[in-house]
Amino acid sequence: MTTDQTPTYVESGKEFDRDMNYIPDRITADGRDGWPVEPGRYRLVAAKACPWANRAIIVRGLLGLEDVISLGMPGPTHDARSWTFDLDEGGKDPVLGIERLQEAYFARYPDYPRGITVPAMVDVPTGAVVTNDFPWITHDLYFEWRDHHKEGAPNLWPDDVREEMDDVMKRIFTEVNNGVYRCGFAGSQEAYDSAYDRLWTAMDWLEERLTDRRFLMGDAITEADVRLFTTLARFDAVYHGHFKCNRNKLTEMPALWGYARDVFQTPGFGETIDFDQIKAHYYVVHTDVNPSGIVPKGPDLSVWHTAHGREKL
Repeated sequence: MTTDQTPTYVESGKEFDRDMNYIPDRITADGRDGWPVEPGRYRLVAAKACPWANRAIIVRGLLGLEDVISLGMPGPTHDARSWTFDLDEGGKDPVLGIERLQEAYFARYPDYPRGITVPAMVDVPTGAVVTNDFPWITHDLYFEWRDHHKEGAPNLWPDDVREEMDDVMKRIFTEVNNGVYRCGFAGSQEAYDSAYDRLWTAMDWLEERLTDRRFLMGDAITEADVRLFTTLARFDAVYHGHFKCNRNKLTEMPALWGYARDVFQTPGFGETIDFDQIKAHYYVVHTDVNPSGIVPKGPDLSVWHTAHGREKL
């Protein structure tokens, strides 16, 4: 890990408030934002360590867009400046030729004032970032790149449950995806207690919802499952201890744990999970939460491959 600066995440006395002001441009079939769908033109930069980026990796694979949109993968640790391509030969992305994702942001916005985040879609010809608006990235991979989906690609946004799915995804984002961060980056006991209670209210809701249905919206995987899965995959390895989300482990919730293994064992999901990178990212980068930088050896991750028995649902 480079240490030009130490990134800080916990603001003393305050609750964690995620900055959701992302670059709003979208890559669309009609090119209305100036970025038309064009095979080979864009590179998805997405670190395996990051749950938000993990979503984009999964959706790209499920839809069969690997030969249409290339994938750049930064390493799991970074400093306050940027994600870096330290896993690539010479420490440079082999397509973009850059050492830091920050360079793609500065190629478009020389004074870009916000965090350098993944996932990011980068315009290969110019080397400039197009967007880092992660909810729209996966949405548009499905809706705007349809002409390039593989045959038999899953319907991640089914019309018949769309309205309910929007509500489910909103609650999952605010209470679970972001809820674990509110716990981990709480700057006061009061902020932590509130975040903890909100998280576990939502986890209990999910446990109940998944008791009698195989996936969040029924009998098929949707975008909602992609969004929940990347948090659940990190729960026992990181969030339970590192973020103090420790009422119980995921493995102690029968429906949620069975569901998580079911999704993990579905082609396109488990192979995107790198637990070593995940643990390295959280335990090394978050020095204000884990100042020692020690990465735990556990938990036993072979349990993800055990039978889940949810086919009967």
